[in-house]
Amino acid sequence: MATTTWFEDLPVIGKMQPGKAAAKLREVGEHDAADALEGGLAKSEVFRGLARPWPFQDKPWQHTAHAFGYLAPVPPGSSAQPIQHAGNIAPDAFLKKARIKITLDGLRVAAYPGGGMHRVLFDFYAQNQMGSGVENLHFNATYRVQEGERAAIIGYPIFVGLNVGSDGVAFKCFTVNVQNDQDEAFLGFLESDVFKSGLKLAQVVQPAIAPLSEIAVGLTKSIAARNRNVPVQDFYMGLDFSAIAMRARLAEGSYIAVQVPEKLQTVWNWSDWVYSPANGQVVNKADATQMIPYNYIVFSVSRYDGD
Repeated sequence: MATTTWFEDLPVIGKMQPGKAAAKLREVGEHDAADALEGGLAKSEVFRGLARPWPFQDKPWQHTAHAFGYLAPVPPGSSAQPIQHAGNIAPDAFLKKARIKITLDGLRVAAYPGGGMHRVLFDFYAQNQMGSGVENLHFNATYRVQEGERAAIIGYPIFVGLNVGSDGVAFKCFTVNVQNDQDEAFLGFLESDVFKSGLKLAQVVQPAIAPLSEIAVGLTKSIAARNRNVPVQDFYMGLDFSAIAMRARLAEGSYIAVQVPEKLQTVWNWSDWVYSPANGQVVNKADATQMIPYNYIVFSVSRYDGD
């Protein structure tokens, strides 16, 4: 994948240099966080662009690491369902060189910069792998989410009929918190019924896909760089059919990407969290009233047998 198809030049807030991060935070009204960040930088005599002098660790949007979980398909019922690490499951060999459907089934904003109601621009990337070639795909969508809540979405089509290669598939996700008023009005067209049907793919290369994906990339880059708009989440997830311990596997089910502190990755245990079919929430196994206190995205994979 060419570097022009992704956003290396547009770091999320957690990867920005402290001075730039403080400026972005001021744009969206996070003055206390900006003051603390600038104060911490001023006191750091050893900072040379190599350290991350965050003087606080309580903002979900400041982290860059992610924990990846997997929820297997389950029959209807009310008992809590276990969640596993995405690398601790058996791959589904029947999905090799098959076609799949990808849906967005959860977007929780524990906290994004600025607070209040958020307009989240979501960019989802995948490769459509066919015998005749590879298509780099981007799909854009926007969702309105209140701070501390989940977006009102379930089963939102992203890619319909994605072709899986013999080695599996790879996904990338990038989110932008949009607070520029002009951009909010402009992005309204992404909420139309045309976009809500997802990107429908064929078994042969479609000439229109490449320019559409380029437009999607250009749109995301333009919006992310604008005043009062802040990139928040950025992660890559490769799913294959191997038995390599450190990789994630491809199977039908739901994948959960949680934006967690780097230090928490070593102690994060998916067995502490379960899915409650009774209310459709991911909750603490010991306390069903406690939800994951971090931003997370849920996307699901299912076999596609359409045209």
